[in-house]
Amino acid sequence: MRVLVVTAVPAERDAVTRAFAPGAGDVDVIACGVGPAASAAGTATALASATRPYGLVVSAGIGGGFGQLAPPASLVVADAVVAADLGAETPDGYVPVTALGFGTVEHLPPAPLVRAAADATGAVTGTVLTVSTVTGSAARAAELRARHPYAAAEAMEGFGVAEAAALHGVPVLEIRAVSNAVGPRDRAAWRIEEALEALTGAFGKLAPVLEAWEDRNEDRDEEHDDV
Repeated sequence: MRVLVVTAVPAERDAVTRAFAPGAGDVDVIACGVGPAASAAGTATALASATRPYGLVVSAGIGGGFGQLAPPASLVVADAVVAADLGAETPDGYVPVTALGFGTVEHLPPAPLVRAAADATGAVTGTVLTVSTVTGSAARAAELRARHPYAAAEAMEGFGVAEAAALHGVPVLEIRAVSNAVGPRDRAAWRIEEALEALTGAFGKLAPVLEAWEDRNEDRDEEHDDV
């Protein structure tokens, strides 16, 4: 099974790449740029131009963690990939785009794959929010937690990656290494290098999970062919 790993910036791409042996032909790691639009465009382009189809797309990188659930240098595997600011402000507060009768705001990675990835890497599972503007205040963090009580992390690309993968009929997984707490921006407390190291370590433990997922899908395909 070919796997496409989508990151935002070269530092994240390189952290993931370090986990794989040189010439690992079934895993492609790309950096598409920051934000959901760039990640959607880059993922869609990679999927559409592939000479052999991908069986899984993984959105990966560093991000902010919520509270004690996901402290700096920890790992989060998304059980839901949610667009947290795709909607409208109204006199009664924020309304997601789905309440306006459009689109979607959530993609659900395959639950067995989420559990297996979390078990292998020691990650917590929870909602990973995709935002276009990174949270910078306690009030905004509290607002997001009130709207998304199961949120474990926020980043800027997962939903864009998931949208592109869904259009191509490919399952998605999102893995985040936490570099900072969601809330007031305190650069002195950021642990970017530790988060990148954790990202490398996570992908070093994912190979058997992906192989098992491939075997599971192959068995399912064979059962389908026998019907």
